[in-house]
Amino acid sequence: MTNNDDRYGSDVLADFNRRAPKVELPVVEAVHDLVLEDVASDFCGAVVRVEGHTVELEDRHGNRRMFPLGPGFLFEGTPVAVRAPRPKSASGHGPTGSGHTGSGRTASGSIAAPLERARIARASRIFVEGRHDAELVEKVWGADLRIEGIVVEYLEGVDHLADVLAKFKPGPGRRVGVLVDHLVPNSKESRIADAVSRGPFRDSVLVVGHPYVDVWQSVKPARLGIAAWPTVPRSIEWKHGICEALGWPHEDQADIARAWQRILSQVSSYADLEPELLGRVEQLIDFVTAE
Repeated sequence: MTNNDDRYGSDVLADFNRRAPKVELPVVEAVHDLVLEDVASDFCGAVVRVEGHTVELEDRHGNRRMFPLGPGFLFEGTPVAVRAPRPKSASGHGPTGSGHTGSGRTASGSIAAPLERARIARASRIFVEGRHDAELVEKVWGADLRIEGIVVEYLEGVDHLADVLAKFKPGPGRRVGVLVDHLVPNSKESRIADAVSRGPFRDSVLVVGHPYVDVWQSVKPARLGIAAWPTVPRSIEWKHGICEALGWPHEDQADIARAWQRILSQVSSYADLEPELLGRVEQLIDFVTAE
């Protein structure tokens, strides 16, 4: 589905660098434990200290690096500028409405809310293509989705989307967001998305996608110790071809399931995923939670 006012863009890193941005960036304070990713180096870590005009981040392996404050970072998959925290008041609390407390965070980088804030499930839904997509979304965004009351279901293939929508009957207060693989020009997925954009539910359904053949590729290859995902000939089933290229067992579906769990185990937060997926999921969450 096309969206002419796409504030997410196809790539959250497009045209983004450390020079003065052409548009005003959101500003976040470098409070302790805030998770940031440096765009230039892909280094992701939690804030451990701010000294002068620099911030020190520590990744999940205990490695620490210093970076200049200002633009050049991602927070929750979005480009931001980072500044030093404001002085705390005498009560020990930050300024009213500062938004970030530095307390626990979800895997998506959001501030973790108390469990009692989780709400009853909304009528709106997010649909993904298959089980692996659903498991990945759950691992990174599950806490946020529970707080928002959004249920994620899978289609067992985007070919079933029209039938699923006809049965679900989207409408006001009953929105549907759909995440599909390989949403590139002239693909089967793009034709299905275009049909939905012209269909009877077009005002209540948003179809977005990433360019990868499969959601496996949205995991940064460095997390698996490889420079890039292998290229698989079209004559070979993609997941079997990936496993074979990586030297993993691939004889049956059980091997493929174990391979996925091996990949998924390397994902602990949004920083382990490619930005082409991050922006799309955040877009869907915003769409289905809009009042």
